[in-house]
Amino acid sequence: MIFISKYLVPKGYTGMTIFPFVFLKTKQLKENKVLINHEKIHLKQQLELLVIPFYVFYVIEFLIRLVKYRNWQKAYRNISFEREAYCNQANLEYLQNRLIWSFLKYLSANEI
Repeated sequence: MIFISKYLVPKGYTGMTIFPFVFLKTKQLKENKVLINHEKIHLKQQLELLVIPFYVFYVIEFLIRLVKYRNWQKAYRNISFEREAYCNQANLEYLQNRLIWSFLKYLSANEI
């Protein structure tokens, strides 16, 4: 289910997924197929990790990458979940062929 809320989506971001909801900054973004696909990839990731462990893993990985890069944006972009979503967001058929726990191969892949 998609909701529009300029207040729930953090500054600097256009969308955010908190299972089972996708929050978008503006109504027009509902038409952005690439963004919606990016957020659907996150929904799949959250489901396969049973939601709560996804957020624990996400925060821990973000903190590790923040220490490593000392840059908020670079740390965020290099979280394995984000790397998988960014690398595959333009492939609108990705979720139909995606294997379970595919984010794991992005843990050690090249930086974005």
